[in-house]
Amino acid sequence: MDDKAKDALQARREKIGRVHRIKSMIVFTLTLWVIISMLLMLFLSVKVVMLQRDVNDLKKVILHSSENKISKDRNTTGETQTDQELLMQNSAEDNLADANDTLKVYLTFDDGPSDNTDRILDILDDYNVKATFFVVGRTDQHSKEMYKRIVKEGHTLGMHSYTHKYSEVYASLTSFKKDFERIQNLLYDVTGVVSTYYRFPGGSSNKVSNSDMSVFIKYLNQQDISYFDWNVMCGDATTSGYTKDDLVENVMKDVVKYKTSVVLMHDAADKDKTVEALPKLIEKLQQKGALLLPISEDTTLIQHVSLSSK
Repeated sequence: MDDKAKDALQARREKIGRVHRIKSMIVFTLTLWVIISMLLMLFLSVKVVMLQRDVNDLKKVILHSSENKISKDRNTTGETQTDQELLMQNSAEDNLADANDTLKVYLTFDDGPSDNTDRILDILDDYNVKATFFVVGRTDQHSKEMYKRIVKEGHTLGMHSYTHKYSEVYASLTSFKKDFERIQNLLYDVTGVVSTYYRFPGGSSNKVSNSDMSVFIKYLNQQDISYFDWNVMCGDATTSGYTKDDLVENVMKDVVKYKTSVVLMHDAADKDKTVEALPKLIEKLQQKGALLLPISEDTTLIQHVSLSSK
């Protein structure tokens, strides 16, 4: 074979090699693109499921709030009452106050800890008042310091679930147990205190849980855990439209009705008005001669739903 033929053959081989390399690069690129696309689709699918779950939780909360506001029932005087007010009334039959009774008032704060927990603790310390904090699970350093401060300053440390996510807490008894053990263990690890007081997210009468609440109530009873609802609300859970004076008035108009009042308040980060209302509320309660106490084993149980009524 002459040199010219050899050169032509070599050129052909090089051309074939380049074509093979180009094909290999194209195949590799397409394969990589397919893999990345599949991973991206998987990631987005997971995000969509998580977002849908959060949307469903939000819908349930909105529905629950709307039902409490809209659902009405006529009493004997012709006045309207919300479902929540009727529950309070029905739980108060043996708790109605006489004129000479000394009122026992338990200020309770849900959904903390937050920066507002610090502020509330400062106010309680100024007035030498003890309260109860139903906390959720947080592991940042500030939250751990709040757990410790609540205990150190003589307040009652209660549990309000770890996650406060209805779809998780109330998914099943197994889920409820897991969440309960998680918050109780966290509080014990941080403070050395075994908390024995619980407040159900949404209360024992909530309309959010897809499971029968009696299952969870029975479980807490078996664990010797006392759960508390409320019979007085300041109103900070339902709307941000109340002024601090409104919050005070909401409490004062109801505490006079009961021998034992468990007041629902919140110390979440967005509850500044609750913090602002607290000094005036304490002063008005003290003027009434009320005893401001932390929840203890001697506290009369205030429950919207008990096992015997299920």
